[in-house]
Formats: sequence, C-alpha cells, structure tokens
Amino acid sequence: MAALPERVRQAWEDRDGPVVLATVSPEGVPNIIYATCVGAFGDDRLVVADNYFDKTRRNLLAGGRGALLFRSKAGKAYQVKGSLEYHTDGEIFRQMKAWNPPKHPGHAAAALRIEEVYSGAEKLC
Repeated sequence: MAALPERVRQAWEDRDGPVVLATVSPEGVPNIIYATCVGAFGDDRLVVADNYFDKTRRNLLAGGRGALLFRSKAGKAYQVKGSLEYHTDGEIFRQMKAWNPPKHPGHAAAALRIEEVYSGAEKLC
C-alpha cells in the first residue's frame, strides 16, 4: 500500500470534472464509469460513492483491482491503481455519507487502496 505523493494530493484537491473508475469482472471483462461524487480517505485511499452502480457494484463485490483516472485543472492526468474495497458501514462509509450530496442515495463507498500512481508514463509511486 502506498500514499498519494503530495503533488498528486494537491492535484486531487484541484481536479477538473469527473473521475473515471475502471473495474474488472471475475471473467476479465472491463467496466469503466464516470463518477462525480468522490473523496479521499486518509493518505492511502480514494473513494467513490456508490449512488447508481450496477456492473461496477458486481465487480467490486467480486473483489479485485481497479484504476481511477482524474485530471487536474492544470490539465495534467493522473492514474491511480490498487485493490478495491466496498464499504456499506464503518468509518469510510460514514465519511462518504458526509460529503455525498443528499440528493443521491449513497448505497456504499468504493475505496481504492493506492498501490501505484502514474502521471502519463511516469511512475510516481
């Protein structure tokens, strides 16, 4: 497990637009979604609120790894890879409920445990 480098943490706080979350089914079929209800948990997880997941939820419940792509307002792209967790209670879930807009259901919190971080082809950690 790794922590977001400081420059990536700053870019996360200054991101532009939705993030892209990629998951993979147990059969190896990729699924990619846009997500706007996102946050961070500590230094080692990025969190996406499960407001309307379907295939993504199934992939998360099956376990595995995923990737999250985001872009800073300065136009720099970052890709974060790691293992995925699905929280329907506990501290990560409660924190997601605090920042997720009340108009969305917030069924669960999908947490990506940071293992690798890239900016283009450059591996940052």
